[in-house]
Amino acid sequence: MYWHVRSIVLDHNDADDVLQNTFIKIYRNVASFKADSKIYTWMYRIATNEALTFLKLKAKRSNISNEELRDNTIKNLVSDVYFEGDEIQLKLQKAIATLPEKQQLVFKMKYFGEHTYEELSDILETSVGGLKSSYHIAVKKITEILSNNETF
Repeated sequence: MYWHVRSIVLDHNDADDVLQNTFIKIYRNVASFKADSKIYTWMYRIATNEALTFLKLKAKRSNISNEELRDNTIKNLVSDVYFEGDEIQLKLQKAIATLPEKQQLVFKMKYFGEHTYEELSDILETSVGGLKSSYHIAVKKITEILSNNETF
């Protein structure tokens, strides 16, 4: 779950904070879990929502837009001691950052998290067809950006 959250917030320390909030929320609400989905997808839904809420609040507290926050976070990846990616990985992260939020989320969860469309459908509470479309569009955009060697 750490890597899922980290793929959304990108920063190690932020991921730790979100994960802590996620597990507190899971602990407080486990008694109300209805078992109409797998506990795994329920937990990932909470983590996803916590990560997205965290980013919105962080941008608001900093008086910047969500896009500015995302750009700043990408720039900070280079100096992040916990970022183990190379130049190609950094370019990929920058390309992903150009996508709309939903496409970013679907791409990261499918590509990095290797979730099935059915799992994504349960976690994100959306249709499999919509997810496939979002993923396909995201892959196409990222491929285009990377193949054109666009600089950021």
